[in-house]
Amino acid sequence: MTTNTGYIYAAATVDTKGMELFYVSECIARAGVNVLTVDLSTQPVSGPSVADFPPELVADFHPQGRDAVFCDDRGKAIDAMALAFKIFLSKRQDLIGVIGLGGSGGTALITPAMQALPVGVPKVMVSTMASGEVSGYVGASDISMVYSVTDMAGLNRISRKVLSNAAHQIAGAVFFETSSEEEEKPALGLTMFGVTTPCIQAVSEGLEEDYDCLVFHATGSGGRAMEKLTESGMLSGLLDLTTTEVCDLLFDGVLACDQTRFDAVAQHKIPCVISCGALDMVNFGHPSTIPAKYAGRLFYHHNAQVTLMRTTPEENVVVAKWIADKLNRCAGHVSFLIPEGGFSALDAPDQPFWSPEADRAFITTLEAHLQQTNRRKIIRLPYNINNPKFAQAAVQQFRQLTEKEF
Repeated sequence: MTTNTGYIYAAATVDTKGMELFYVSECIARAGVNVLTVDLSTQPVSGPSVADFPPELVADFHPQGRDAVFCDDRGKAIDAMALAFKIFLSKRQDLIGVIGLGGSGGTALITPAMQALPVGVPKVMVSTMASGEVSGYVGASDISMVYSVTDMAGLNRISRKVLSNAAHQIAGAVFFETSSEEEEKPALGLTMFGVTTPCIQAVSEGLEEDYDCLVFHATGSGGRAMEKLTESGMLSGLLDLTTTEVCDLLFDGVLACDQTRFDAVAQHKIPCVISCGALDMVNFGHPSTIPAKYAGRLFYHHNAQVTLMRTTPEENVVVAKWIADKLNRCAGHVSFLIPEGGFSALDAPDQPFWSPEADRAFITTLEAHLQQTNRRKIIRLPYNINNPKFAQAAVQQFRQLTEKEF
């Protein structure tokens, strides 16, 4: 438990959600935590504002001023206020948490600012949209989405309960904040998939005495979360051994990264050991959802809702060129470890995705396009990625890179 002297910022469009906003702020205040209200209405208020921060003040943070927000186009106004609010929150030195209330427009307006805040800052979004697909609202951040159940059009027996629960949730997150120890181990980011789990477990065990190993599931959002922490300066190194998200990006998979993959390590120059974990596959959902153009391909049915497609030599050439182009921009120490014995548990002798030809296409293409230097190199290893000796080599290589940094 800690004593906080800052404020939870409670935000909503007061012209449509004012009653709910002030109910939430009262609940937070009664819980013993300081709170300030922010009006994100996309029209200026007439007379004194009932919120601590009126919409005009927030709108002034837009690079083009309040006129960019207060326009006749509702969509443009929401986008402009979202940017203004993002900048506004970034300037709040007394911010200890954020809670937002909104429908579709309000959720789209508020969550970009939440996503820009560091991981660990409490963020709660009460939304009518929270029962559906929320990845666009959450991104790679730690936003807690709370479904409003009823529409937010006044207070009733349901909305009072949901809103008070949300208010107490963020008040509790602030009130019971976990303090960081002064002598924490440096944190590392590791990427893992089910088919590379033995490797990452062994690597973590080999480094956990000296490092806090943070494992990210390579599901698109997992890679983005790891890179968000890298951008925030919270990671001292990466063992990005499972890069399967790139296959999904390039070949219509459902667990895709975006075009910024690997940019964080290039910008922040932290030591990084990379590999081709699960580059032998593209991830799809139920077989009925697979694009028709992939008919006749080699598939592995992981479960009722997950279908894996084996990458071809031609596709692996594309993947290798994409990764090489990204890594050629890295000025820090980067080692790319190639497991010649297979890229996953399925890519091994007597396993369904074993294809030395496809793997060789990736390896030779990467070697042809990655510009090797004294800081950037490729290391071939005669093991499957899940062989304990591969994990040992990854640990050893990372320790060598960290020694070069100092």
